[in-house]
Amino acid sequence: MGKIIAIANQKGGVGKTTTSINLAASLGVLEKKVLLIDADPQANASSGLGIDIDSIEIGTYQILEHSHKPEEAILKTTAPNVDLIAAHIDLVAIEIELVDKENREYMLKQTLASVKDKYDYIIIDCAPSLGLLTLNALTAADSVVIPIQCEYFALEGLGKLLNTIKSVQKIHNPELDIEGLLLTMYDSRLRLSNQVVEEVQKHFNNMVFETVIQRNIKLSEAPSYGESIINYDATSKGATNYLQLAEEIIKKNS
Repeated sequence: MGKIIAIANQKGGVGKTTTSINLAASLGVLEKKVLLIDADPQANASSGLGIDIDSIEIGTYQILEHSHKPEEAILKTTAPNVDLIAAHIDLVAIEIELVDKENREYMLKQTLASVKDKYDYIIIDCAPSLGLLTLNALTAADSVVIPIQCEYFALEGLGKLLNTIKSVQKIHNPELDIEGLLLTMYDSRLRLSNQVVEEVQKHFNNMVFETVIQRNIKLSEAPSYGESIINYDATSKGATNYLQLAEEIIKKNS
């Protein structure tokens, strides 16, 4: 039985997509079969793995509205053992279209039932909002990884996200766990970065991953080449960090 992990935070620019792509690629390199689902209308996880998003005919939009099965939407990627269900800008419309549907929060959960057993991990890259798309991802997921940027406003909005997770647990998905809080864009030279790490670890203790993702120029460059960090530069700090994270998640779930 595969484990579904949503990567969520309603703040933009905290490293959600970077984490989704590179965690998926790292799990793949560690010989886990992975499906990455791009549930963000910006479709950065799709383009970041070299997919031409304008050519997408069946993607997240079509599986959410149940006009196609997920099996029809699955694409191969250059990352070993990683498949992708890509997004397209038309995903913007899904929030409006689902509003009147019965059980609208369960659309993704229902459609993924047919592929869940075919993968070790299904990673969902969520949109930077707490709308219906993210709600569908949290309802479908077994757990959630919350990336937190090591910057001044890091904890702002975290309470709101944790409240959303609590209400999803209460109403839609009592099984939903917090896989962990992931500190991203860490720069050891900055006092502020170190303060944020201390604060988060002090307040959230065991909920925080031991792995910290360091600021790394190669991580920023990789998506423009349509590659994960593992394919782009396996010796970089970014690749080492994400492999450590993947190992930590595998160990936690074994």
